[in-house]
Amino acid sequence: MENIETMHEKRSKSQNTNYVQWIVVALLVYLLICAVGMIGGGFKMSVGEHAKELFAFASNPFAGLVVGIVATALIQSSSTVTSIIVGLVAGGLPVELAVPMVMGANVGTSITNTIVSLGHVRAKEEFKRAFSAATVHDFFNLLSVVIFLPLEITFGFLEKIGGSLSSLFYGAGDTSIKGLNFVKAATAPVVNTVKDAANTLGNEVGGVALIIFGIVLIFVSITMVGKLLKKLMVGKAKDIMHTAIGRGPMSGIASGTLVTVLVQSSSTTTSLMIPLAGSGAFKLKEIYPFTLGANIGTCVTAVLAATAVTGNAQAALQIAFIHLVYNILGVVVIYGIPALRNLPVKAAEALGAKAAENKFAALAYILGVFFIIPAVCLTVSSIL
Repeated sequence: MENIETMHEKRSKSQNTNYVQWIVVALLVYLLICAVGMIGGGFKMSVGEHAKELFAFASNPFAGLVVGIVATALIQSSSTVTSIIVGLVAGGLPVELAVPMVMGANVGTSITNTIVSLGHVRAKEEFKRAFSAATVHDFFNLLSVVIFLPLEITFGFLEKIGGSLSSLFYGAGDTSIKGLNFVKAATAPVVNTVKDAANTLGNEVGGVALIIFGIVLIFVSITMVGKLLKKLMVGKAKDIMHTAIGRGPMSGIASGTLVTVLVQSSSTTTSLMIPLAGSGAFKLKEIYPFTLGANIGTCVTAVLAATAVTGNAQAALQIAFIHLVYNILGVVVIYGIPALRNLPVKAAEALGAKAAENKFAALAYILGVFFIIPAVCLTVSSIL
């Protein structure tokens, strides 16, 4: 009888702990949204009308792409980087400069699962499978950039689509739901209070302080949300993954999207698959669609944050929608066209085989793709 009562008490305590953790998650998401608003406000305070001059160095799209890759590779969170970009756009960063940055964030985020795959380095066959599963995400994102960045530079189609979608929220007329933006109203007291405090330091110093505070708050919020959601959701995420991966590509893409929305981290989602690939539980072609869904799911954070920014709110929402549309189109075009579909898989398999034979090839790949090549590109683009 006592054992039954003890079990009930433990279950009750566990449920109460879960409730508290979910409340903390909600508060952290609220702080994240506030932080994006602070960055936009701070950027506008510090540079005013000189935003375009400040970002003249990134007028080259390739420089913007490199900034996105390196920043995300260093921070290891595309959600953090894209949220910062949304805040900067709200403060005056031109949308056309931000588009290559979010493309770069997609590439940079895949370094995490590539590093995770190194845990299998001692077992040759395991490492071959794990490294291939990790780098298929890299090759997909790189192929997506190769296809869509030239098209965006030439036609600006992503900017136009993002603008049309954002106008539904901030446009004029009956189709606009700007007046229903309760998120912005909910965050305004906190954002305005911090902005007023920063104003006491003067426009330039106060603006920079506000940007730094916002970036730190984003980083802390996303890190803590990720840790809490791992405790709360990763077990369920694994169940979803096991259930859905073997049921075909559409199921894999949908489950990858859902799991990433649940854990708020594409790095976590894709890293969950590496041990499964290494053990041989799933083949690379089964895991591949799941990584594509992770790309789509990671956009939710930035879209949510963009609904509450101060400053150029429509432009902020526009870049968030551009990121979402870019990732969806990447899946539709690359996975939808048979000639393109297997290119990332073949490249990943070839690299996995090479890395299994020579471990230094894996290290050279990580340093080259995420740091050395971007640094060279940035140097060349600055000279040109």
